[in-house]
Amino acid sequence: MTEKLLRVGTTYIPVTNVELSTEWYVLHLGAELSFKDEDKAILNLANQSIFLVKSMKGQTSNFFDVYGQERFSMTFEVNGLSALESLHTEFSNKGISVGEIEDRGHSGRNFVFLDLDGNKFDVWSELSQSFKEKYLFNS
Repeated sequence: MTEKLLRVGTTYIPVTNVELSTEWYVLHLGAELSFKDEDKAILNLANQSIFLVKSMKGQTSNFFDVYGQERFSMTFEVNGLSALESLHTEFSNKGISVGEIEDRGHSGRNFVFLDLDGNKFDVWSELSQSFKEKYLFNS
């Protein structure tokens, strides 16, 4: 195989109400709306295209691990612990359902938050080195 996958371009997230969810993602997460109709919205968020897709009630992107724990399917990154703590406070003040900041035994810290439909997302205090080199510290 000479070609390789280069990046994740789009993530699909099930939502019950495209209009309300679009407003929530734009207002609370700073997403930029690219397109919207009654069945989907296309957002730009965290250097990725996010599709909010109208789905049946109770459908989420979450899954259960072998121990029965409900898990998130996506982790966002911020630049350092102070940025993580600041975002955690901001989300809490906005009324977003957030978990505690956790030490999971690896570098950095994390917390989980939920959208309107109960889709779980993780936030990690460590940016990947390649992202730092390409976007933050490239002279």
